[in-house]
Amino acid sequence: MKTLLVISGKGGTGKTVLTGSLAVLVKNKVMVDCDVDAADLHLLLHPDIKERHEFKGGQTAVIDKSLCKQCGRCMSVCRFGAIKPDFVVEPFSCEGCGLCHELCPRGAIRMKENIAGEWFVSQTRYGPFVHAKLGVAEENSGKLVAKIRQVAKELAERNGCDYVIIDGPPGIGCPVIASLSGVDLAIIVTEPTVSGLHDLKRVWETAHQFKVRTQVVINKYDLNLEYTSKVRNFCAQNSVDAVGEIPFSHDITKAVVQGVPPVAFCSNGTTDAIKAIWSRIERSLGHP
Repeated sequence: MKTLLVISGKGGTGKTVLTGSLAVLVKNKVMVDCDVDAADLHLLLHPDIKERHEFKGGQTAVIDKSLCKQCGRCMSVCRFGAIKPDFVVEPFSCEGCGLCHELCPRGAIRMKENIAGEWFVSQTRYGPFVHAKLGVAEENSGKLVAKIRQVAKELAERNGCDYVIIDGPPGIGCPVIASLSGVDLAIIVTEPTVSGLHDLKRVWETAHQFKVRTQVVINKYDLNLEYTSKVRNFCAQNSVDAVGEIPFSHDITKAVVQGVPPVAFCSNGTTDAIKAIWSRIERSLGHP
């Protein structure tokens, strides 16, 4: 079984469009959406949810008024200003460090585990799909990513799948690091712009630090051939395989509006480019 991750240095490069197309092209796989802060792969796959689970991450302090003598020690040590003058904890300000709980002389403060989101196991017309939704202003997205990756791996092993394909988050933060860990190949989707090249370099450096093999796809390459050339040069200088270039097409936008992966929506040069990209990726991964 091979694990393939699709990531990008910035949002809006076409990462999910490529991943949704792979959902159509790749057989015998489990799909995972690890962009838990802003999940959107479900908009293309239309999952039928079979399992729904709460995700608990982080803690919030809660003061028991029957035990509290309002000595003020908790307020004096809380650097986040989460404890108000009426000795009520403001949950959006509390960072869950637990210092007030440890120092309260009356034992009036307990730490309550947060329900930070949900994760799901679903079925789609293209196969099993594991995805999640982090709550508003909640943290621990890296922990949630690790959880759904583990669920997807176990599901793939039970079903004898050849691939786990992950739609990763953009950027280089904690969710990206959690997504990168232990994958066989990371596909970095970029675009031929100043910011696209800059953020490609950042996410490649992050993957390189974790010794993850990377390949690059240039989306909308024909909109700025000067920067397409610069991306190619960066790949050549760093021995990174550029496995394909996708031309700009209004059909991609139409497919997204219709909620359909592009390769299932139309047949044109863009679709042919995506199919060719998967053929090169498949050959580079070898037999699962």
